[in-house]
Amino acid sequence: MDAWKRWSVLVGTLSICVCCIGAERPNILILYADDLGYGDVQSYNPERGLIPTPAIDRLAAEGMSFTDAHSSSGVCSPSRYTLLTGRYHWRTRLQSGIVGLWEPPLIAAERLTIGGVAQNAGYRTACVGKWHLGWDWPVAESDRRLFREVIPNGGSASSEVQQIWNRVFSERIAGGPITRGFSEYFGTDVPNWPPYCFIEGDRTVGVPSTVLPPELLGNNQASQQGPALSGWSLEKILPALTDRACRFLRESAEQQQPFLLYVAFTSPHTPLAVNEEWRGRSGLNAYADLVMETDAAAGRILETLQQLQLDKRTLVILTSDNGCAHYIDTAGLEQRGHFPSGGFRGYKSEAWEGGHRVPFIVRWPGVVQAGSTCARLIHQADVMATIADVLQQKPAADCAEDSFSLLPLLRGKDVVIREHAVSCSIRGVPALRSGAWKYLPVSGSGGWTAGGDASQPVQLYHLEQDPGERENLAGQQPEKVREMQLLLEQLITQGRSSPGERQPNDVRVRRHSSVPVE
Repeated sequence: MDAWKRWSVLVGTLSICVCCIGAERPNILILYADDLGYGDVQSYNPERGLIPTPAIDRLAAEGMSFTDAHSSSGVCSPSRYTLLTGRYHWRTRLQSGIVGLWEPPLIAAERLTIGGVAQNAGYRTACVGKWHLGWDWPVAESDRRLFREVIPNGGSASSEVQQIWNRVFSERIAGGPITRGFSEYFGTDVPNWPPYCFIEGDRTVGVPSTVLPPELLGNNQASQQGPALSGWSLEKILPALTDRACRFLRESAEQQQPFLLYVAFTSPHTPLAVNEEWRGRSGLNAYADLVMETDAAAGRILETLQQLQLDKRTLVILTSDNGCAHYIDTAGLEQRGHFPSGGFRGYKSEAWEGGHRVPFIVRWPGVVQAGSTCARLIHQADVMATIADVLQQKPAADCAEDSFSLLPLLRGKDVVIREHAVSCSIRGVPALRSGAWKYLPVSGSGGWTAGGDASQPVQLYHLEQDPGERENLAGQQPEKVREMQLLLEQLITQGRSSPGERQPNDVRVRRHSSVPVE
């Protein structure tokens, strides 16, 4: 019996009775920003943050702000995998990097997701926005070269290529969100990659059979050439996703059905395609303008929730997949007085805190104290166990292997939920937390910048005393280094970090330590 069926057996009675008890359980809304830095939210960075974020700040004022929250990686796909499954991404084939262009699904077909948990509880589920976790693209192996072929700027696809594109994008695309726990999907998959079109369910909206114009490539716009709809506009993506999220909320209110809505914004990640209303509003740069536009989009969704009188019955989570990317001119922003990582070291891609310490806000009227702050260590993997706990479900042994329920913290208890957590750089370098201690098995950031001291092959920091990771204590604390190495090895070999039966990893997990572990 696979995980989906076992979970269904465990919660069968609850699912049958959903109509009777639905009102006692909250709707769930997850707002997942893309590349929004810890310090880009005004309420998280009041002294060194210059970008106004009134909608997110209001959410924080009405809920709980976590100050030690982490994504699974300093880049996109791995963090999304972990948020949706409650399992560290490095237990899969994704040992480094992101899911590549035209690659197959990262989430196994039998793997339970937060959408599946809610579906089993009788909830209506939808994913709106960026997926970036792979699909079973209906592309024959012999045709793959035609999807990677670079066409000279200003050129057009050959008749052979156009025929193949027409055929492929007239077919269903398997392996996407509607096969991974979501009843509905509308989004762009990856906004700066082809296909340049919207996808609804498992079909493209229209047939992208032209080449994206060269003026939309580079300069923090689209980054990959490929099939596009004629007249495709990067600026229209964020408004369209916001419209669809609001439409889903209105339909759910009309149907009086509890829901889980996962809104995966494509911003403020590139393309830095800012709509005219927001251009220049920040007085800083295009990225800052897009942060403001993203904040407004989140605000519009939250306002719709309020207008429908659903806000009092909805658990809202807002967070980001990783830190801000340095290539949007973070140096220029810092010179102007805005620090996207707050007081933390590093940026997107890195194992230092700026790569994966992210804003994490929860609003749940009647449960979460308004305006509260929690400094306990949490991880985006914890979303899975939290939703299961809220919906009174118990995961099977092979589900949510790295997830811990946040419910005690949300109810105001000051307790340790998890004693350790792992977040990785783009190269797969793990940053292991154990209490206030942090261990990295390399000398640098593990990401796009080098940094670090080559004379010290590993790093050890005490974040309570040194949140900026400036003093490497590895040379002074060899026993603590060894202890952290052994803990990391245990987390790998056990196949899980939460209590439960030992589970297999999908692959042999790559080790990065230069010191052998027995």
